[in-house]
This record gives sequence, structure tokens and C-alpha cells, in this order.
Amino acid sequence: MMENTSLGELAELIMGQSPPSTSYNSEKLGLPFYQGKSDFGPINPTPSKYCSDPRKIAEAGDILISVRAPVGTTNICLEKSCIGRGIAAIRPKSIDRDFLFYYLRKLEPYIEGLGSGAIFKAINKSQLFDLPINEMGFPLPEQKKIAHVLNTVQEAIAAQERIIATTTELKKALMHKLFTEGLHGEPQKETEIGPVPESWEVVALGDVAKIGNGSTPKRGNKEFWENGNFPWLNSTKIHDKFILEAEQFVTKNAVEKCHLPIVKADSLLVAITGQGKTLGNVALTRIETCINQHLAYVEFKGQSVCPEFVFWYMQTQYDLLRRIAEAGGSTKGALTCGYLKTHPIPVPSIDEQNGITAAFSAIDWKIRIVSEKQKHLQNLFRTLLHELMTGKVRVAELEI
Repeated sequence: MMENTSLGELAELIMGQSPPSTSYNSEKLGLPFYQGKSDFGPINPTPSKYCSDPRKIAEAGDILISVRAPVGTTNICLEKSCIGRGIAAIRPKSIDRDFLFYYLRKLEPYIEGLGSGAIFKAINKSQLFDLPINEMGFPLPEQKKIAHVLNTVQEAIAAQERIIATTTELKKALMHKLFTEGLHGEPQKETEIGPVPESWEVVALGDVAKIGNGSTPKRGNKEFWENGNFPWLNSTKIHDKFILEAEQFVTKNAVEKCHLPIVKADSLLVAITGQGKTLGNVALTRIETCINQHLAYVEFKGQSVCPEFVFWYMQTQYDLLRRIAEAGGSTKGALTCGYLKTHPIPVPSIDEQNGITAAFSAIDWKIRIVSEKQKHLQNLFRTLLHELMTGKVRVAELEI
């Protein structure tokens, strides 16, 4: 084992500097310009701005590190680029570049803890220089082997990401095709929702479903929450898409005294308010449940519609629902149950609904399988990063 070696002894450090604002441009004049973590990707940055009069330059292959809030995030520079004061470039001299990159990833929580500043955290060149690197004293050949193992796992993660992106785009294209052309290639007709097959109907959601919203019992009242056994959902559950369980429960007294609707299984839920991207999202609840006031339920009547078919169609309505909410006059934006009752949906035969649903379910299943594989690989990467960099597992012990 060797004594700790500081980053400044192993690499050249180039602290970024803001160029004249008049040199910023989006016309690709000059060099790509990186200002901070917002430009970073999983491994490499993506330029959104360019600079025609750079002050500090990173070369292709340099490690970029965010030195202003947030602190410690790293990327690898793909081409000669201008760096602003939110970034430093690290140019390895006597250490393998990829090994150093991954070592800095291991140190990210430590580096973040070094940040200081009343308004936002930052680290300086001296702190970067003194970072302890290669504490196990791995020789260069072993550094390269460690980097190779981690690169292999990282490439597998990226491959899964590409599959997910491609399959997601395929699903979007298929949604557009099937909701306008159907399965049987029949002639189309123009409707209020655009072209649909001639045999399809277009009806208001309220014609085929009961629609309402829930509420939140007073949190401080133990009578409503303590030892509750009725599932109760808030709007964060909308992102589950298919809701199989609840994390929160209310009592029978809450249901009765607060007049909480009990939503049947296989009902559609719609986020009618919400922060970020929540508003306009939909989910299917597979359980009987209560909901809060930020969700609307769509409880289907009769056998004319397949809940899954409406779920998939309403996924295509996300942008429209958000525009309608924003146009409603509320500063925060909200949908109303009154509007949802009028929202038009296509209704083909039940057999065609089931066929379209099966097509989307098959694609969604593939995305979920690949996403699970990606999560396992990410967990493997985190484990290997820690075990290899701390010497708990030596690269010679791995079966590669």
C-alpha cells in the first residue's frame, strides 16, 4: 500500500473562467461552452451554448468536474471546449484517465461535503488539489483493469438506456397510428379528436364513466388515520401507472365522516393538480381505494369500454390536459371534474379495444423488463465501484 496521493500531484487542474457574455451563442460559433452540471449527461456533456472568445479550455478526454452548486459531479469532455467558472478540467498525468474518473465518482459525496458558501456551495482549486486519490496505491496495470471492468458495466447500462429510448419512441409512434387508424385498416372519418376509423364512436368521458375527486381527512385527527385499513392515495402514486398497493390508510370513521369516495378497482385516476410533471398524468388503480383532492377518479359504467384502452388513450392526452389546466385561470393550473366529464375519447368495438391494449401492454412489458435489467446493472456498478476502489475485491478475483 502507498500513502494517499493528492489529485494535484496526479493531474493538471484547469479552473474554468467566464468568457465575455457577448461571445455566447447558439449558432455553434467557436467552441462548445459548458457552465455547470446542467450541461452534463450520464458520462459526457451535451453543448447547448457555444463561445467564440474562450478564456479557459478543456481538451478532448479531460475530466470535467462541477465546482459550484452542485459540487462534485463529473463528466468526460468529448472535444475541445470552453469551460465557465462552474467547472474545472482535470487532465491526468500519471494515472489512468478512466480509473481517475471512476475514483472521483466514488468520492462524489465526500467532494460535495467540502463545498462551502452561504448562497450556494463551491470548492476551490486548493481543495481539488488536495483530494486523496488512489488510496490503495493501485499500480497502473491494475488501474486499467479496474477501469475496464467499470467501463464494461457502464456500457451495458448505456445499452439498456438506448433500448428503452428506442422502444419508448416506438410506443409513441404506435399510439399515434393505432388511435387514428385502428387495427383493421378501415377508412377514416374526421372527428373532434382528429381522424379515426369510420366504425369508431367518439364520446364524452362522462358518458361512459362516473367522475369525481377525493379529499384528505384532517391529519391531526387520530380517529381518521390511526390503525386505518382503507387504502388512501395521494397524487405521487399517479406515477406508478398501474397501482397495486397503497402506502397510506384511513379509518372507517374517516370514510364515513369525511364522505370519502371509495373508488372501485380498475378505475382510471387523473392528476388534476400537481407540481412538476404530475398534472395531467393518469394511472389505473388495481385496488379499491380512497384518493385525495388532487386526484380525480373515472369509474367506468357498463361494458362498452375497456379501462386499459382508455388508460392508454389518456396517456396521449397529457400535453392537451396540461394546456387546458393552464388556460383555466388558476395561477397553479388545475383540471376540473366538470371538464373531464366532457373530454372526448374514441370508442371502437370491445374486441378492437382489447387488441390495441394488448399491443401497448406488450411494448410496456418490454420497457419494464429492460428497465429492471438496467437497475440491476446500476446496482452492480455501485457495488463494484466501492468494492474495487477500496480493495475489498481485487480485479484478479473477478470472472470477466
